[in-house]
Amino acid sequence: MRLRAAMIGVAAAALSVSACTTMDGAGATASAGNVPQLQTAYGAVTGSREGASNDVNVFRGIRYAATTEGRRFQLAADPEPWTTARPATEFGSECPQRPSGDVPVFKSWENSVGTSEDCLFLNVWTRGLSDGKKRPIMVWLHGGGYVTGSGSSNGYDGSRLAERGDVVVVTLNHRLNGLGYSYLAGLSDDPKYADSGNLGSLDIVKALEWVRDHADEIGGDAGNVTIFGESGGAAKVSTLMGMEQARGLFQRAIAQSGSMSLAGFTPRLATPLAKDLMATAGVSSVEELAAMPIDDFVEAMMKSRSKAAFYRPVVDGRSLTRQPYAPDANPVSADIPLLVGTNNNEMRLQGGLGSPENFALTWEQLPAKLTPFVDDADVGEIIAGMRKAHPDYDASDVFFQVATFRNYRNTALRQAERKSAQAAPVYMYRLDWKTPVEGGRLETPHALDIAFVFDNVARSLSYTGPETAQTKRMADLMADAWIAFARTGNPNTAALPQWPAYNVQQRATMIFDVDPEVVNDPDSAERELLQRVLPEGRSL
Repeated sequence: MRLRAAMIGVAAAALSVSACTTMDGAGATASAGNVPQLQTAYGAVTGSREGASNDVNVFRGIRYAATTEGRRFQLAADPEPWTTARPATEFGSECPQRPSGDVPVFKSWENSVGTSEDCLFLNVWTRGLSDGKKRPIMVWLHGGGYVTGSGSSNGYDGSRLAERGDVVVVTLNHRLNGLGYSYLAGLSDDPKYADSGNLGSLDIVKALEWVRDHADEIGGDAGNVTIFGESGGAAKVSTLMGMEQARGLFQRAIAQSGSMSLAGFTPRLATPLAKDLMATAGVSSVEELAAMPIDDFVEAMMKSRSKAAFYRPVVDGRSLTRQPYAPDANPVSADIPLLVGTNNNEMRLQGGLGSPENFALTWEQLPAKLTPFVDDADVGEIIAGMRKAHPDYDASDVFFQVATFRNYRNTALRQAERKSAQAAPVYMYRLDWKTPVEGGRLETPHALDIAFVFDNVARSLSYTGPETAQTKRMADLMADAWIAFARTGNPNTAALPQWPAYNVQQRATMIFDVDPEVVNDPDSAERELLQRVLPEGRSL
């Protein structure tokens, strides 16, 4: 099941620009009435004021790079400057991607604005413009793997987080799938395609450069930038931690339920995928592939071996000179504190809603269901070990937990273990609060944390259920911990028990629930069993 529906944005109503809007000498200020204005390096944009106090300046759809139309598979270029202030009140287009079906629990977050190759836009929420304050800047990288999604989901609205913590929140779009991660260097000698295997990640670097260059104007601190993301967004965080081009553009990192990018593709795997795409598209050269109409290109991706869904960054010797977290943590980010974790029952979303029969498995059905998740491991040994570790589990519980460990928990643990060997601290968490939607059968599924991290429960009712004292409590706990980490590199707050840094001796883990607690090596028997018998991540 694709998760794009959770990661899509909605267009806001256009706000007219007052003719009497003016700029001050600092380069960015609010002006006429309630219309804030921001002077970027390429031209002025006007936004809106939002939030409970109506003092959060919001700019949607700011162009950080030129359109990629006509420049497919090439590095992003600077925008053409403009002279008249442009409205920045609507999200920019999403980058082209395969269509996705609806996911009912994500209904509250849906905000489709359509796709275009002119998609390199970012969005800003801030309480101050050129006011001299040095607010922490939190740059969110959207989920959807490396293949779908955008920075415009209702769940990612930054108003409450910016207001709550007096931080600057930035979300963004970047190239995806074969447009952002087709490794063509082995198929063309043209140097303009040399970086094609990592363009999506390099787009993020360009957006971070925009943030650095405009930090003063948006009321933030260029020396205190946190990149954070969930699922595919967390994978992108991990990848950026291994990129020399990103060094100095962020000082802290948070990876939520997506540490699967311990390793990216190698040219040995990426080149055949690119060849297959060309063959499926019926073209004989990279130039022909670059010139295809975009709808035909997406259709060809969907028919190819990749299904427009199997792409990752490539260790190309340029953007990525080695794997980010394999066999150890890349020294490029040795000084970057990391907050990493998962939800307790991630796969009850994809493996449950997508295949509802998995909620009622028998012990006889379980071995066949588990086999795709365990490669060559002994399924019988895994089932016996899990039943011993969790005597109260039924067959469905074992299935979901093994699948969750394979797809999410194991790589988060490996990332924390390897990061803990470096100088900067790493903190581990697990979300255990259970959502009541779907009759409670989802428990603590993939992406549930987004509602709490952004303090956006009111925008997430299809997933969290109605607003209650419990949902408010979870938002208070998690949003404040994320803000504290962005501000200082340490997630401890007065509302939490003392949260030590992670190491392989104690494995201290913050369990987020209504009554949070720190547990050393939670579910240790499960961890010891599954780390011993399962591969460390998805095959590459």
